[in-house]
Amino acid sequence: MKSFVKELECSKCGKRYDPESLINLCECGSPIFVRYDLQLIKTKLKKEDLSKRNSDMWRYREFLPLINDKNIISMGEGFTPLLKAENLGKYFGLENLYLKDETINPTGSFKARGLACAISRAKELGVKKISLPTAGNAGGAAAAYAAKGGLKSLIAMPENTPSAFKLEVINYGAEVIFTEGSIIDAGKKLSERREKEDWFDLSTLKEPYRLEGKKTMGIELAEQLNWNLPDVIIYPTGGGTGLIGMWKAFNELEQIGWINSQKPRMVSVQAEGCAPIVKAFNEGKEKAEEWQNPKTIAAGLRVPKAVGDFLMLKVLKESSGTAVAVPENEIISGIKEIASREGIFTSPECGALYSALKILIDKKFVKKTDKIILFLTGSGFKYVDSISSFYI
Repeated sequence: MKSFVKELECSKCGKRYDPESLINLCECGSPIFVRYDLQLIKTKLKKEDLSKRNSDMWRYREFLPLINDKNIISMGEGFTPLLKAENLGKYFGLENLYLKDETINPTGSFKARGLACAISRAKELGVKKISLPTAGNAGGAAAAYAAKGGLKSLIAMPENTPSAFKLEVINYGAEVIFTEGSIIDAGKKLSERREKEDWFDLSTLKEPYRLEGKKTMGIELAEQLNWNLPDVIIYPTGGGTGLIGMWKAFNELEQIGWINSQKPRMVSVQAEGCAPIVKAFNEGKEKAEEWQNPKTIAAGLRVPKAVGDFLMLKVLKESSGTAVAVPENEIISGIKEIASREGIFTSPECGALYSALKILIDKKFVKKTDKIILFLTGSGFKYVDSISSFYI
């Protein structure tokens, strides 16, 4: 299998890089995107070809950056169910409400997609040791795929990370650093080791390939909806790779003629205790200020400053979307409402979607007939110790 990658390009200044170079951020400090020869893909691949392939994210191989299939590190990630939320839909008076259930991915979250792609490509480029800071699910996925691929992993996480995530990375064989503070503090602690010991940085949007794995959520959603995109996508947003990646996927699919120009209104959901993107969006800014003293039980939303903030805000603007901050006291009730009505036990990040949907209905951002997708990005089982006090 050949690669259809044409070049690497800075998402901000446009500077181009050799696609075979091992790289993190652009010289200007911005994330780098993978660019493909989309016209060549158009001539080589038809939508109908996909039905003959495995039901995982690698069915979209032409849209992914690896050169040689032997370097793919996979545990069956992707092609997760798209479920019509009959009970939730009836409760809210919505005719076309759907759940994209990412909880069944390896290691229990959507992070499997990005880390499978990034670690596969890193291994192909000769990397032996990977590292990243995490608030939870990314650390587990990174450690698992590194273990599967025979790479070493170094994971830094805040001390207040739920214990299931700590046990997970330890059991996958990662070296773990625990820090006080937020994921930003974990990243600072990790940088000290990187400079001395040559660990490759797989932090969110600080290399080009996690985005490509997350992008498959968008391609997959389009295929599951027979190449007719929904009206609204509601997405819990921390680092924002999934939001940015799906928008990149939609643009690529439009360029090869697989979808039309009608794209979803994208909604970023955050917690009131850490809502830098919501604040920046409401203030009409192009970048977000760092959120001071971030506090929320939704660990994946506790990202006070994202390197891709300007990209998230650009997606929201281009899609005529919006950003919603959810009250902290409604996150746990949201978990229970989704579980009791649809039978899926989700993480606090996903619990926030329930309250967000109520807000969007009240604001008339969504209407009864809209096709709406809630992205359930992670399982609730890893949060049992941190949320049990709300029930027991």
